[in-house]
Amino acid sequence: MSYDAIEFGWLALGLLVMQLPATAILLSRLLKAPNRHPPLEPQTATPDLIGKVSIVVPTLNEADRILPCLKGLTQQSYEVREIIVVDSRSQDGTPDLVKCAQHKDPRFRLITDDPLPPEWIGRPWALHTGFLNSSEQSEWILGIDADTQPAPGLVASLLQTAIGEGYDLISLSPQFILKYPGELWLQPSLLLTLVYRFGSAGDTTNPAERVMANGQCFLCRRSLLVQLGGYTSARSSFCDDVTLARNAAAQGAKVGFLDGAKVLQVRMYEGAAETWQEWGRSLDLKDAASPGQVWGDLWLLLAIQGLPLLVLPGLLSLALLGKASSLVMTALALNGSLVAIRVALLWAIVPSYDFTRAPTTWTFWLSPFSDPLAVLRIFLSSLQRPTQWRGRNYAVKGEG
Repeated sequence: MSYDAIEFGWLALGLLVMQLPATAILLSRLLKAPNRHPPLEPQTATPDLIGKVSIVVPTLNEADRILPCLKGLTQQSYEVREIIVVDSRSQDGTPDLVKCAQHKDPRFRLITDDPLPPEWIGRPWALHTGFLNSSEQSEWILGIDADTQPAPGLVASLLQTAIGEGYDLISLSPQFILKYPGELWLQPSLLLTLVYRFGSAGDTTNPAERVMANGQCFLCRRSLLVQLGGYTSARSSFCDDVTLARNAAAQGAKVGFLDGAKVLQVRMYEGAAETWQEWGRSLDLKDAASPGQVWGDLWLLLAIQGLPLLVLPGLLSLALLGKASSLVMTALALNGSLVAIRVALLWAIVPSYDFTRAPTTWTFWLSPFSDPLAVLRIFLSSLQRPTQWRGRNYAVKGEG
């Protein structure tokens, strides 16, 4: 056996040692998908739901995208007692748009939050302010982001699911509206970093420390929020939704992260650059996880999402040149299988996207080639804490 063959064999062995355990973890998560909670469907409110929900919408310079959200909220029925928009001194006319909506729907209430206290991040502070100003007669608090587009029947669906199935907290994965080729290429890879780490939306088997959540649509029992001290336990977290959900689950609350693609749409960012910058810096979830969990997830993502397309050409070349040992062939089969799983997942997440505003959708099908970049983005985000978010500067941890 030549020296090259031995060297390639050792490299293949190292690759297998890294990838085989990660692949087993991935398969254990994907095999749960057939038993996941079905996607939520729009529902009609029933009389017993009257006035059960206070909605809180945090805003800061959202004039360019809040109108679909306001329209969607007005289409919710009598289960919504009030819609509290907490504005953080927007300079772009956001409050004026809310006031116009208020003339048509008296459930809207516009308030301005106090200056950001030390150790607080802007979003949880606005949500906490809305919670403190909400009616105590509302049994549920629903946080909704300004970039969402709620469908009629969203709130009724959330309530009927939560009450009927005994949930204390439900958040939803939305249907993403994509437009430009770059984001169609990059965004699915970033989304799948979550699927690889935590399984599909609707998987209700994760332990408390692995619970997922999405603050874009976040329904919580008032009594649970009182027990948690509102949003104070997530006050310094840039992923306050996941932090709060995991804190709730650790205290015994029943928490669900469910598929909401049929009841909620979102237009998050404009193009690949903004998606990379804005969404990528919070996807590591380090504020809601231990360092061991963060680095364990990075190993997992590198092994099964970042590496396969990078190493597959080299392994295939060795096989075609007749230089492949049994270890190399095993590594080739494993990485080919991981790429096949990735392509299958791309088909599986198609319902999570609205392509009607995208002139070219073919870049979506090329998104596996952006997987190494997505893993790199999670790695870079894990190494540093954001210093700027939504127009606010956070120079160091604990500084508002």
